Amino acid sequence: MKSKLSSKNLAKAGLKLIPLILILSACTSSTAPSFMKEDIPRAVKDICKKEYQLNIITKLTGRTLWVYMPLENIVVKSPYPEKYTERFLVEDKRNQFNEKVLKINYMIKPVPETEKQQEMSLDKSVNTKIFNVLQVIRRVLFSMDNRQGKDNPIFFCIVTADIANGFELKQIFHCLDLKKISYGFISQTEYQHRIVQETEVSSQIIGDKEGQHLIYHDVTLEDFLADQIQNRIRIKFQKPEVEKNVDIDREVMKVVSLTLNTYAFKDFTLVEMSNLDSGAKTILNQAAVSSGPRE
Repeated sequence: MKSKLSSKNLAKAGLKLIPLILILSACTSSTAPSFMKEDIPRAVKDICKKEYQLNIITKLTGRTLWVYMPLENIVVKSPYPEKYTERFLVEDKRNQFNEKVLKINYMIKPVPETEKQQEMSLDKSVNTKIFNVLQVIRRVLFSMDNRQGKDNPIFFCIVTADIANGFELKQIFHCLDLKKISYGFISQTEYQHRIVQETEVSSQIIGDKEGQHLIYHDVTLEDFLADQIQNRIRIKFQKPEVEKNVDIDREVMKVVSLTLNTYAFKDFTLVEMSNLDSGAKTILNQAAVSSGPRE
C-alpha cells in the first residue's frame, strides 16, 4: 500500500513543528504529587486522556519513556509557505559509536543559491496536541520521586503518527534539556538544536493505532549524541545558518565539539570525521574535541 502523500513532501513537513513547541514550552511547570518511576506510563496516559482527550500509547523501556500518538491527516498544504534559501544539498548519513570511536559521516554539497518555499507543514491542531503531551510529560517527570535517583528516566520519545497516510514524526528529548528550557537556562533556538527529530514514511504505519510497528528500546547517551550531531549538521546547512563559501569540514567540527562538550561527554577515545563528498578524513582526540576548532 502506498502513502497518499509523497515521501519528499512528508519528510519536509516536520520542520514546521519545533518552533511552536519551543515558544510554548517556556511556561512554568505545574506542581503535582510525586510519581514513582513505575507510575509514569500510566500517569502520562491517564492525564492526556482526562485533560486533553488524547488517546496515546505509553511504554517505559529502561530509562526511556515512549509516547505514541496515532492521528490522521497531520500534514497539510500551508496557506502561507515559508520561504528559505538553499545553498547546500545535504544527505543524511548515520553517525555511530564503535568501540568508543565516534564515526561522523556527512555528505554536504554546495549548490547554486536558490530561493525555495516549504509547501507542506503540520496542521496547527497537531502542534497543539504534541504540546499538550509535552506539558503532561513535564508535569509528571518534574514531580517524580527523586529518591529513586539514578533510575529516573533520562530520555523521552514522542512519536506522532499519521496512520491514514503512513507518515510519522519522532522526537527524542533529554530530560535535562527540558528542565533548562523551562527555567530559561538555554535559548529556544539552542533547545531546538538539541532535539533529535526524525521522519519516516512506511506502509506499516497505516492503521497502526497501537504502535506495533515501533521498536521500543532504551535510548543510550551515545546514540542520542550521535543523532543530535546529525540533526545539528542538517539544521546548520539546510536552514541554512552558514554562508555558501564556508569551510564545511570546520563547521562540522564545531558541531561535534559543541555537542559533546554540552553534555560533558568523555567516554570516547577518538572522533573520525569523513567528508563523503570530498573524501577528506579528520581524526580528533579528546583534547581537540574539548578545545574545538581555532578561530
